[in-house]
This record gives sequence, C-alpha cells and structure tokens, in this order.
Amino acid sequence: MPRHPIRFGVCLPQHGSSWQDAVQVARACDRLGFDSVWAVDHFFGIPDATQPIHEGWTEVAALAPLTERIRLGHLVLCVSYRHPAVLAKMAATLDHVSNGRFVLGMGAGWHQQEYQAYGIPFPPIGTRLKELDESLTIIRKMWTEEPATFFGEQFHIEDAYCRPRPVQQPYPPILVGGTGERVLLRIVAEHATIWNNLGWAHRELAKKLDVLRGHCDHVKRDFDAIEISQQTLGAIAETEAEAQRATEAVCAELPFLSGGPELNITGTPEQCIERVQRTIAMGATSFIISFGRNPSVEMLQLFAERVIPAFR
Repeated sequence: MPRHPIRFGVCLPQHGSSWQDAVQVARACDRLGFDSVWAVDHFFGIPDATQPIHEGWTEVAALAPLTERIRLGHLVLCVSYRHPAVLAKMAATLDHVSNGRFVLGMGAGWHQQEYQAYGIPFPPIGTRLKELDESLTIIRKMWTEEPATFFGEQFHIEDAYCRPRPVQQPYPPILVGGTGERVLLRIVAEHATIWNNLGWAHRELAKKLDVLRGHCDHVKRDFDAIEISQQTLGAIAETEAEAQRATEAVCAELPFLSGGPELNITGTPEQCIERVQRTIAMGATSFIISFGRNPSVEMLQLFAERVIPAFR
C-alpha cells in the first residue's frame, strides 16, 4: 500500500488566459474533488515572452477566498524573487486567508531571460541552491521560533517575528521542486514535506528516489515522511480517437513537460488509470497535472468522475 494518500492536483490557467478562466478552473477543481491547484511563478510567457501571464502569488492569493476545500500552491516560487523572511510572512498570512490550505512550493529558479529582463541578479546554480537552502531554513525558523535569528552566506535575519503564526502546525507543507541529485535532493531531505519531480524527468523517478533515500539516511530523516509528487501532462476523452486528439493537442502545447508518452496521464479513463498505477509503482503518490494552458471543465469533470474514484 502507498505510504501516503493518492492526490491529484491541476495546473491553473495563466498563459494567455483571463482571470475568469483561472477562477472557473479553480472552482471546478474544488467542486469536483481534486486535491490541489497550482500556479507557476513567472513574469512573462514561456517560451513566448510576449504572451500575457498572470503573476502567480497574486493569482493564488486571490483564489483563496473563492474556493473552499482545495489546497493552493505554486509550482514553484523562485527563490530569488522574494526575500525569505518577507516570504515567510506572506505565506503565514495566506495560510490564514485560505483557512489552512496553503502549500509553500519553492525552487532554485532557472529562467535567465526573465531574471535579466526584470533586473534581478542571476547567480550561478550553486549560489541559487545555497539561497534555496538558506531560505527554507529562515522560513521554518520564522514559523516556529520567536524571535528568529539566522546568519548565512546569502541571507540573514535577527530577532524576527512572524505573528500570527500559520494556521497549519507546526507549519504549512513545504514542496521543493527540481531534479538535481547531488544538492537539490539533499535540500529536499533536509527541509521538504513534498518533493515534486519535474515532468521531463518522469522516466527517472525511481532512480532519483534511490538518491533521495540516500540523502535522507545521511541527514537522519525518515524517507517515508516525504510525499512524492510527479508533474505530468494530462488529457482524457471517452473514446480512443478523441483521447488521441486531446493528447496530441496538450503535447504540442507543453512539450517540455513530457517525460515520455507511455507515462503521461493521457487516453481513455481506463488508460489514464493504468498510467497512474504505473507511476505509483515507481514511487509517487501525488500528481500535478497540466491539462493544457487552459483546461476545459468538461475534461476535468471526466477525469474526476472516472479516474480519481479508482484511487479513493
């Protein structure tokens, strides 16, 4: 039996979509029984920088009072864009606004063009990973110690308060996204409640879990305490012909998220169930699914009615 419940999350409309689209999808997911919705943390479209995109933190914060039960998070917040002490305060407030439904998703950042366009320094990956490690240390201290003090190479805080504390205790879940085996997965072992494997590395999940298990042993962390999440593409339809057309459309729209056509959660309901089972066998228990830039409510409903119940 999986050590964690099987969960299904959906990526929200942001690229070239309206605010009303995001509200519609979030409310549909909330109503239909999905477990979470997620926004990206980018300032312009990828790969087309001219494509409009909503800012992720604002979008998620605005959706909190418009939904009731679903968890809300980012896949993932870029460590360079917000000072960790300020982010800890922002996250604690959003946890209250959402009545304890916020998940803090963090990553080291990667999109150099975006950094440069917005005048944000783009340090080497080693420095960005150090920033991520120190940021998560600061955030956890801000949520659990009073006052909190930390002096690191990249950031420092001194006698910092974060009142009110988050609703969730001891603190909201922390998701870390990324695939780097030597450093990133060590940071996961140190800090994360959830590790999210990127879509393009879907085939490598089992191998990376072996590496993560080794890091957990080294830092004396219970590997089974970490929830394993897999980012993936999704498309579903009643017939194989319709499902093939839907699959081709989502793969053409988001080719960089595909870790292999045999693993994407696409096809008829029966085929989608089989692919979820295949990834569970590889070690994942959570799925964050992109059903396209602006998924239809009809597709989400079919998935919720025919796939999710098989894992409840």
